[in-house]
Amino acid sequence: MHDPKLLFDVLFLLLAAVVIVPLFQALRIPAVLGYLVGGALLGPHTPGPVVDMELPQVLSEFGVVFLLFAIGLELPLSRLRAMRRYIFGLGLMQVVLTSAAIAAVAYALGEDVAASLVIGGMLAFSSTATVLKLLVERGETVARFGRVSVAVLIFQDLAVVPLLTLLPLLAGGGTSIPWALALAGVKAVAAIGAIMLLGRFVVRPVYHFVASAKSPEVFTATNLLVVLAVAWLTAEAGMSMALGAFLAGMLMADTAYRHQVEADIEPFRGLLLGLFFMTVGMTLDLPAMLQRADDILMVTAALLVGKSILLFLLCRLSGLGLATSLRIGLLLSQGGEFAFVLIGKATRLEVLEGETGLLLSSCVALSMAVTPLVGAIAQRLAQKVEARYGAEAFGVETSDITGHVLIAGYGRVGRAVARLLRTHDIPYVALDLDPQRVAAARAEGLPVYYGDSSQIGVLRAAGIERARAAVITVNRPDMAERAVEAIRRAAPRLAIAARAHDLDRGARLKKAGASAVVPETLEASLQLASLVLRTAGLDAETIDRSLKSVRDRGYDALSEPAGEND
Repeated sequence: MHDPKLLFDVLFLLLAAVVIVPLFQALRIPAVLGYLVGGALLGPHTPGPVVDMELPQVLSEFGVVFLLFAIGLELPLSRLRAMRRYIFGLGLMQVVLTSAAIAAVAYALGEDVAASLVIGGMLAFSSTATVLKLLVERGETVARFGRVSVAVLIFQDLAVVPLLTLLPLLAGGGTSIPWALALAGVKAVAAIGAIMLLGRFVVRPVYHFVASAKSPEVFTATNLLVVLAVAWLTAEAGMSMALGAFLAGMLMADTAYRHQVEADIEPFRGLLLGLFFMTVGMTLDLPAMLQRADDILMVTAALLVGKSILLFLLCRLSGLGLATSLRIGLLLSQGGEFAFVLIGKATRLEVLEGETGLLLSSCVALSMAVTPLVGAIAQRLAQKVEARYGAEAFGVETSDITGHVLIAGYGRVGRAVARLLRTHDIPYVALDLDPQRVAAARAEGLPVYYGDSSQIGVLRAAGIERARAAVITVNRPDMAERAVEAIRRAAPRLAIAARAHDLDRGARLKKAGASAVVPETLEASLQLASLVLRTAGLDAETIDRSLKSVRDRGYDALSEPAGEND
């Protein structure tokens, strides 16, 4: 090795990441904070080894590039269209109004216009990684507040791109803010047009050619080439590399190669992004942060409370329920990882002073650290709201759901059906008349509501016209028949699967309009018969064929008169 110091620096960086990040994750603390702490321990402001920041800082820039590319991959035009109401409605209002409010406060405290604009923009963002991790861990991504939260986060990710593009323009002396925004918009539109043309006539044919070679290492090299080449082109055009990477990701999002590209990029993105956060940690002056602990706590508290209140009000104006608005407001109140990206760039371009950047970095890190606690508080408050005022009107909560499954009855069978639907990310709405059962499901953030599935008004509020299927699992035969009749009237072409106790009740459900009926007792008999046939030595194909024959004939082979042992 020509320079042993470089090797030692790399070893220390890897050691800090390997030891600290898993420890933080085991304690349910965001991994981003683990990287920041690891970087702080290797920085010049703490005792112990000091790592030279020059090489890590160069490599960490590519972490941001790959992060924006990965975000672009997750945003095909079809997804943007499906969630456009909350992405470009609530998300747009949140970013604009939060940025304006925070910028106004910063300006009132003595910052100039450029710095105030950057501060407002960076603190308007929430932590995508932290919030999504919480939602996934709790199984709340399919809940109403979970879907809306994700939509707001998507727009925040989109808004990062123009802000990164705007930073170099703000750093130029004498450039007016409106002119800088207009210039950034023109450049972005030109870049999008050029890259889309490049993708249609060059990139996609190249990927087809490379994929036909069936060489994994060449495919990975092509991915790296596309990301870095497009990022370089936008940088040469006077814009940020991150914008080019984001557009390249969107370019690949609607292609057949998207998932393989994402898998190939993930190791580079994770490693380089972790390195980026470690370099941010190296710049944190812990002694200075301790001296300003009061300011950091005050600004962090103001950020959490202010963003929560503003987002809560915007959610209510958007027609969301009280408990849902409360959870979204609190869950998205923290600062985000993109703030570290913007703070680093802004301080290097001298748009922000170093002391201001340190204060903001500390506040964002602290707000992210307390997010799990804030999320737990939000959950308890929402449960208390619903316990006092009753479950919110699900007509509002389900207004944007399409292609879902309506489950009538949330007992043992209904819960099993819902669990399988969640496993395959299929949305559903369940109705039940047991208040305790509904309250328990709502406490878990599940889309279960109090309502009679035999009433047309309730079915329409649950979006029966937009559903893909209905499942009737209620245990009372008379209620099941009325539910099937009501659903058939409300949605004549909808597929309805119904549970019946026996053949007689199954026939009544079929007459009422059910598309398919599963008699419980006879289906259990078939399962027992299949076990006996398997024990007798028959192969699985023969058994399945026999069972299918019985089911296709409507269980006629098993419909003998009931005996004393039935």
